[in-house]
Amino acid sequence: MAKTGKRSRSDAPLPASPETPPADAMSGIVTRAHGLWFDVHLRADDRTLMSTVRGSVKRERRRTDLVAVGDRVWVNDVGEGEGQIVLIEPRVRSLGRLARHTRDVEQVILANPDQALFLFAMKEPTPHLRMLDRFLILAESRDLPAIIGINKIDNPETDLAEAEAFMSDYVPMYPIRYVSAKTGFGIEELKHDLAGKVTVVAGPSGVGKSSLLNRIDPTIERIVGVISDATGKGRHTTTSTILYEIADETFVADTPGIRALALQGVAPDELPDCFPEFRPYLGDCFYADCTHLHEPRCAIQQAVERGEISRERFESYASLRRGDTSD
Repeated sequence: MAKTGKRSRSDAPLPASPETPPADAMSGIVTRAHGLWFDVHLRADDRTLMSTVRGSVKRERRRTDLVAVGDRVWVNDVGEGEGQIVLIEPRVRSLGRLARHTRDVEQVILANPDQALFLFAMKEPTPHLRMLDRFLILAESRDLPAIIGINKIDNPETDLAEAEAFMSDYVPMYPIRYVSAKTGFGIEELKHDLAGKVTVVAGPSGVGKSSLLNRIDPTIERIVGVISDATGKGRHTTTSTILYEIADETFVADTPGIRALALQGVAPDELPDCFPEFRPYLGDCFYADCTHLHEPRCAIQQAVERGEISRERFESYASLRRGDTSD
């Protein structure tokens, strides 16, 4: 197989704010939003202040949420467990969507994620690879490193080989972690992946996201979703983005609504670059504006025929390029 191209990615810390924080302000991260109030977890002393935003700060940002979960901020402690946000650091990236009834105003679901964990299960519900591809496109379009997690490997002796075969097309491009929230299999390796980062966790309902987070950090209780016997699909249990600190400077974000973001803001001609295995061949087609669907002398289609690109992944691309967004 041809070597997979990679976009340049940076794991560098947040850029320095153009302003100097006040001497008495403390650094923190926004972990939850409550209307005009924000929970700010302080880095220095492991406590949270419910904070409002100083009036002068409210004039600083346009066409996006002033403060969002994941923002790095500076706050003053005003007493009785409350704070005032006096400075918001620049965002490296954000997961967001257009606000309703607007064309250029961003509604931020999560600010400054370092990586994404897309969690699926080998059973109940059966994994849907087209949905996984949409999640991966979301990550690629935001230049966000992605990890694929496969849960419910409860009996590795029988489940692991089946899962590895099922995920073989993704091995050259993405790290894959096989885990069991039930038994703890693979959890330590996954903890290592998450350490020191803000990770957005997403996946279809019923795959065990809450159970997995509870297994990683038993000190924080979460509602564990259940599979509907009638439909085989999980019932939604989370309604707003929350950052959970599972270790020192290690956060996971349970983010409802991320599934709807998958193709937002990705133009059809940008889709090929969101498939990492396509990148070594981009620019080699006979036609400069090749869609890689039907044109002759297409380098992507030729790579598929030679077995260098998975036919299933190509069909997923072709379906999306033609405008089929159904699951």
